[in-house]
Amino acid sequence: MASAAIIKEISKLFTTPTKTLRFVLHKSQYFSSCSAALSGSTRLLKEYEDYRRNLHGGLTHKALLVDAVGTLVVPSQPMAQVYRQIGEKYGVEYSENEILNRYRWAYEQPWGRSRLRYVNDGRPFWQYIVSSSTGCSDSQYFEELYNYYTTEKAWHLCDSDAEKVFQALRVAGVKLAVVSNFDTRLRPLLRALKCDHWFDAVAVSAEVEAEKPNPVIFLKACELLGVQPEDAVHVGDDRRNDVWGARDAGCDAWLWGSEVNSFRLREVFQELVLNGFALKSLNFHQLQCFILMKLSLVQVAQRIGVQV
Repeated sequence: MASAAIIKEISKLFTTPTKTLRFVLHKSQYFSSCSAALSGSTRLLKEYEDYRRNLHGGLTHKALLVDAVGTLVVPSQPMAQVYRQIGEKYGVEYSENEILNRYRWAYEQPWGRSRLRYVNDGRPFWQYIVSSSTGCSDSQYFEELYNYYTTEKAWHLCDSDAEKVFQALRVAGVKLAVVSNFDTRLRPLLRALKCDHWFDAVAVSAEVEAEKPNPVIFLKACELLGVQPEDAVHVGDDRRNDVWGARDAGCDAWLWGSEVNSFRLREVFQELVLNGFALKSLNFHQLQCFILMKLSLVQVAQRIGVQV
């Protein structure tokens, strides 16, 4: 039985078999009722998406908005490694771990010079971040770092299927936009990565003067595309900035999940149970399907109604 397979895997994570058995028996009594509820939710979601496809000629949405960093593109090297490597010739002595910790601390501090972190080219904010992270205020060091992050060497596309997916979406009539908290380097970066022509519009916070989760930036993207917010879906990796922000603007939103990267039950258990998720609500098959919420761009297109 499916539940027996879960019990077998979970038992490997505990040192006391008795406690394992009690845990599983306590949770397993919820499987039937909770599985039925999940099945009902899946059915309702399918009915809603079918309804939207009937409205829009086979598509669930007229427009797709995509987050940049963490969804469309990711850094090619760890930030602390880059700061350290470039900084050595400028006298940076902190280790990569020290740089990372100092970076996180600085980034979380209130930015008092304006209500936005990224104003125009974002230089004042990034100068503060670099000097706080490395202890180096050398202007040449900053400029080298700053310019590096405008090049294709610094970034790569998250999904190898990106180009064919966006092409298929455009052929199907879906309008596309990037929506990002970024400074004015975003456009030249997209050109450097040769993906700027995939999109009909780019809404970047430094230009719109609003940062996610502020609904204004999503509304601006919809305006640029000529669609109503309720006809657009936004995909991003940050629940607060991307999902909540888009929904506040009236858009649909899907989370580009990054919490679980494997079907291995040991990792699944640690993510779902030890972090407080309700394993008790899932049987084995539903567990496998449900926990891998990491969307690929192909899945995004298929969910909209476009086959790639």
